[in-house]
This record gives sequence, C-alpha cells and structure tokens, in this order.
Amino acid sequence: MSTGFPLFRLALHRRRRMLALLAAGMVLFETLMVAVVRAVPPEQWFAGAGRAVPDTLRAFSGSTGDVSIASHAGLLGAGLVHPFWIAMQLTAIGSLAAAAVAADVESGTIELLMVRPVSRARLLAERAAAVLASSLLLNAAATLTLVAGVALSPALHRAVPLGGILAAGLQGCAFTLCLAGPALAVSAAARRRAPVIGATIALGAVGFALNFVAMAWQPAAPLRYLSPFHYYTPGDALAHGTLEWGPLGVLTAVGIAGACTALPLLRRRDLAP
Repeated sequence: MSTGFPLFRLALHRRRRMLALLAAGMVLFETLMVAVVRAVPPEQWFAGAGRAVPDTLRAFSGSTGDVSIASHAGLLGAGLVHPFWIAMQLTAIGSLAAAAVAADVESGTIELLMVRPVSRARLLAERAAAVLASSLLLNAAATLTLVAGVALSPALHRAVPLGGILAAGLQGCAFTLCLAGPALAVSAAARRRAPVIGATIALGAVGFALNFVAMAWQPAAPLRYLSPFHYYTPGDALAHGTLEWGPLGVLTAVGIAGACTALPLLRRRDLAP
C-alpha cells in the first residue's frame, strides 16, 4: 500500500465499466448534437416565421444571455448543459465521491483499509483523484467529440472556433470540480453513500433550476449567483472563443474549498460503522 497509488487505481478499476459506458454515451450524445446542428439551421428550430426566441430558453444555451440558443454556438452549448450531460456527470461524481469514504464506512471495509499503513489524508487524496480523473475523462470525451465534429464541418468551423471548444471543456472541468469538492466533504462526514449521492444530485438539479428561474423571472435574478450554472457558460465560450477567468476561478475555488473541508471532517470522525 506504500507505492503505486493503489486506492486510486482500485477506485477506477471497480467502476471501469460504468466509466466506459458513460464516456461512450457522452461521445454518442455530442455526436448527435453536432449532427442535429449540421442538419437543421438553429434559427429554424426556435425562430421560424418571424417568432422571437423566448427568454426562458436562455438558460438552456449555456450562456449568461449574450448567446441565443438559435445559433450554432447556442445549440452546441445546449449540449453541454443538457440534462443528459448533467446526469452523466452527476453519476460519475456521485458514485466515486460516495466510494471515497462513506461507502467503505457503510460496508465496514474502512477498518480493513485503515489497519494497513494508510493515513486518512492519503485515503482521501487518492479517492479524490479518482473522482477528478473520471470527470476529466467525461469532459475530454465531450470536448474531443465537438472538436472533431466542428473541424469536419466548414459551416460550423466558421461559426464556432476550436479555441472556444477547448475553453468550454476547461469550464466543464471546473464545473465538475465545483460539484465534486462538496460531494467529497459529505462523503468524509457521512456513514452511508445515500447522503453523498443525494447531495450531488441536489447540487446539480437545484443549481440548474435556480439558474433557470433567475434568468426567466427578473425579481429572482440575484439568485443566479448562487448557482454553479451561472458561472459555467459553455455557450459563451463557444461563441466568443475565449475563457472567462473570473467564473472559472469561482467554480475552482468552490471545489477546492469543499475538498479542503473534507480532510478535517475525516480526521475528526469515528470511522467505525
């Protein structure tokens, strides 16, 4: 247990089939999004016959409001905030974050781990690295699929710069870190995996709903700052080809704060089931 990061490798090995299926699903979904955008001009979907795009759809373009969903960047951005994309990310984060500590406490195997010369800090670090690796895998699958799809289509390439896709991918990594950090903190304190999975789903689902309400209803606009989806704006990155460092820093800071909170929680708790 002293070399080779066995806890990291074991966490990924146990969920290798799940991660492979999620990565394949991500590739297929983003391929479908590219095919749809190439087949039908975005303006025909939402603004046919002179109709304007409803304001309530702004939250689905992955933008703060500057990029319409009735555009190439808006539709591709919608593929990076789609409930299917969110569900796949939450599945990976929730499963691996629950396995970080809470699942072993629930099953009683945590005592077998701690009998060996493994510190609590190392246990958390290797399990956290497994969560981040799984999120990186899914974001890389989505990003590379979009890069290939846009590069093979001259019309899309003119509307969406490849640098914007890479910027959106980096935002996706920061977004998943923002969710993984608090999930690890819950796992470090919980005795069962259910609270970890529930907290992960709540962060994603409630965050999306909060951002949607804030963008659709003006009196609730200040609430958007409480949602990670306000800072995760792949549609803007795809349209402008730039990376907004401020929102990226907010997402990263929340994730790091959650992970840093997990360590003192784990050190102080009783690991007996």
